[in-house]
Amino acid sequence: MDVSGTTNGWPGSAADDGVPGTPPTVAVTVVMPTYNEAESLPGTARELLALPLPGLRLLVVDDASPDGTGRVADELTERHPGRVEVLHRTTKDGLGRAYAAGMAAAVAHGAEYVLQMDADGSHPVRHVPQLVGSALATGADLVVGSRYVPGGRLATEWPAHRRLLSRWANRYVDMVLRTGLRDITAGFALWRAGAVTALGLERARSAGYSFQIELKHAAVRAGCSAVEIPIHFEERRHGVSKMSAAVQVEAALLPWRLLLGGLGAAPPEDGPGRAPGAPGAGR
Repeated sequence: MDVSGTTNGWPGSAADDGVPGTPPTVAVTVVMPTYNEAESLPGTARELLALPLPGLRLLVVDDASPDGTGRVADELTERHPGRVEVLHRTTKDGLGRAYAAGMAAAVAHGAEYVLQMDADGSHPVRHVPQLVGSALATGADLVVGSRYVPGGRLATEWPAHRRLLSRWANRYVDMVLRTGLRDITAGFALWRAGAVTALGLERARSAGYSFQIELKHAAVRAGCSAVEIPIHFEERRHGVSKMSAAVQVEAALLPWRLLLGGLGAAPPEDGPGRAPGAPGAGR
């Protein structure tokens, strides 16, 4: 589901300046859950805000990080008024619930697109314009930054067993759910606001990383169009991974739970459609 060739230029838009290659002003909110990311957040935020995307905003969703990440995020809002906001949560309640709260808040505040993205640098900021350009060019409801389409790569620092586990996890989930997505566990994904609303995030069952699987499965089941573009996934810059054995078990069991009835969803408001490279196309 490689959509190479869709990001070399920006599609026409009423907001364009009329100059070829000028990005249109699209309201994109990056929703970034954090827990103990005080070292990583400033650099990632700085790179994001430097992108040539005038409509880009950052919403940090902090789960009461004991290392002071929430305080760092508040300082960013003071330095970048109107471009950075913080949603402070009172406890560590899971990545999935943080994303559900942040994505709903982003849409409620007028975002046309919502981007899921980690704060730790594993999702390279340079790919963000490609995700947005692909969404505008194809009209897709979902654009996934994929490690497993042609051109996608994993961090070279990852040991062999971690690479094998990641690949196996995606193949296992696809074998059970048949979504057609090659990187259904990906955490780097751009959603159209209408799709976010239609999916009813408040009904999500997954508290942790498996939220990524549940939400994409719900989107495919609802008929949302999806494309995957290749990214180079990188190792985190600071801190340690939050991936635990309990999280892995939750993700392994989730596909079977979804077969018995997953997150309910209605089609997006202006109707589902399959963009070029959508699930099931060209595989």
